[in-house]
Amino acid sequence: MHTEETHEHPGLRTQGRPGVGAADMVATLAAGSRYGYTLLWAVIVGVILKIVLVEGAGRYTLATGYTIFEGWRSLGRWTTWYFGPYIIIWGFVYGASAMSSTALPLAALFPQVPLTLWAILMGLLGFVMVWFNRYAVFEKITAALVGIMFVTVVGLAVIALPNVPEMLTGLVPRIPDGGLVYTLALAGGVGGTITLAAYGYWLREKGWYTPKWMRVMRIDNTTAYVLTGVFVISMLIVGAEVVRAAGAAVGAGDEGLLDLYDVLKDRYGDVIGTFFLVGFWAAAFSSIIGVWNGVSLMFADFWGNMRGVESGHPDTRVGGKYFKFYLLWLTFPPMLLLFLGRPIGLILAYGVLGALFMPFLAVTLLGLLNGRRIPTEWANKWWLNVALGITTLIFLVLGVNQLWGAVADLVG
Repeated sequence: MHTEETHEHPGLRTQGRPGVGAADMVATLAAGSRYGYTLLWAVIVGVILKIVLVEGAGRYTLATGYTIFEGWRSLGRWTTWYFGPYIIIWGFVYGASAMSSTALPLAALFPQVPLTLWAILMGLLGFVMVWFNRYAVFEKITAALVGIMFVTVVGLAVIALPNVPEMLTGLVPRIPDGGLVYTLALAGGVGGTITLAAYGYWLREKGWYTPKWMRVMRIDNTTAYVLTGVFVISMLIVGAEVVRAAGAAVGAGDEGLLDLYDVLKDRYGDVIGTFFLVGFWAAAFSSIIGVWNGVSLMFADFWGNMRGVESGHPDTRVGGKYFKFYLLWLTFPPMLLLFLGRPIGLILAYGVLGALFMPFLAVTLLGLLNGRRIPTEWANKWWLNVALGITTLIFLVLGVNQLWGAVADLVG
């Protein structure tokens, strides 16, 4: 087990970053506009599943002193063969996607500046903020951005005056006709993918790295995802009460949030519409600096292990050379995609590897949180194994569907 010196032992400061990106917002908005409150239960299930996944990743790190990647390596070399190509391809494609998402609301507010230029500026701003700031500063900035996003969306839900009796009927599990995959996607898409596994690295940066922080970690994680649940339910309300009432269609991808902007502007005026765009920008930009920090830490640990450097070595921490390499990789090469469009082969590889990540995380947590790899007192209880089993099944179905879609796009 590793022990590390730390400069601080902070009290409870909730992670405060509901892991909800633009894609999650659009999916929930579309669900509300298409099915009303029918899938409210699926949103709640999604929040519970993510609490279980992230708690498992955090518990493994605190109980053993090992990072999640060290745990994966203990399960066999196959984990490295999957994770290595995935994190490289994912970073290249996600970098361009995140910059474009953040640029969309700015291009709507200031159309005289091209979208691509906004995207590059947002990438550079995120790069500078993560490159030069230590974790405590990074955490305060992301908490402020998420606060803006949270107040904006919850405020919209209050203004929309939700139909409470109809909402209560949405707590009864049912799947609309032809909506199985959509329902699973809503349950599975609440709050992040690869960033879930980064939680243990954020714990280490906060100075939480032994079992004595277990209770604080669980409160931190649960609080963050309960706030995520409030946020996502608010987005569902906006879809059900505002978009459906307007008879508007919500486009796929991040552009769906611009459709909402148009609806809000028509119904409530320019001030409310502009306020929403600011919240949209805050959500997207918090994702940039959250991923630029968290996934860079994951890569640094992975590459350090490949080079025979122990986890926790300065080269693998914030500001270390492996961290900085991936930060550069996330920022500058993806800018080429902003000009080149979507290379089919790369997007297919991204879709294939991405479809497998959540089943990979759930299955590996089942391996790490049972048996000899974790002290008995911190091992999974039976109900956690059931929850992880259900999570694995959901994400396998979603993964197969995503793979099918990726291949169909390629053939088409």
